[in-house]
Amino acid sequence: MAVVCIANQKGGVGKTTTAAALGESLSEHKKRVLLLDWDPQANLTINFGFNPDDLKLTGYDVLMSVIRGNGRYTLPDVTLKTDNPLIDLVPANIELSQAQLDLVNVMKREMVLREMLLPVRNRYDYILVDCLPSLGLLTINALAAADSVLIPLQADFLAMKGLAMLITTVIHVKEKLNPALEIMGVVFTMTNPRTLHCREVIEVTRRAFGNRIRVFETTIPVSVRFKEAPAAGKSVLSYAPTSEGAEAYRKLAEEVLHEAG
Repeated sequence: MAVVCIANQKGGVGKTTTAAALGESLSEHKKRVLLLDWDPQANLTINFGFNPDDLKLTGYDVLMSVIRGNGRYTLPDVTLKTDNPLIDLVPANIELSQAQLDLVNVMKREMVLREMLLPVRNRYDYILVDCLPSLGLLTINALAAADSVLIPLQADFLAMKGLAMLITTVIHVKEKLNPALEIMGVVFTMTNPRTLHCREVIEVTRRAFGNRIRVFETTIPVSVRFKEAPAAGKSVLSYAPTSEGAEAYRKLAEEVLHEAG
């Protein structure tokens, strides 16, 4: 079982798309996957056809149970079945935005998600945590609970500049909270290899970080299918299974599985 935190403090880099599509790709290899929506925007929840406003229970209710120590809800109580029998979802809604404040005065506030995951860690081959675009307490909780971090990175110079900040945060969490935490790697998203800028950013990143951090060989192309799929309540693998984007995520899953040995 592996807990993978999908994180980048920059928004719009494909974190949710990566969580959904990688989860589907891993399920094609008969892996049981839990997707945990850890973003108040609830895009991953929407991506699987659920309306966040209609949900009576979410991951936030479990978080509050842990904070209060009342044991009222655990993750199995709020987990939803998806159309894929191998994929379950812990949903989110706007209530999760309150969690940043709720956690401030909590003892061991960085370790709440780790405690939340205890009842389900052995039920799944992979738990993928879709983080919000921030390096606040929710993301720190995800890093403290994870075995590894997967970093989606847009093939853009400004996006690349923010990578160092995220890596510094990961190093601090590893030193202070989670010695087992590793960076699984960087995956380039929204790539257009026909442009010189895209090719240069990928090459510069490989040279700068390649000896210390894995940069996946697979790159995820720009595709309108990635925007259409959530509107249909599906991942790109379900919505457009033969598309270039779907095939790219299948290749990424193979790299991830190979990395896991």
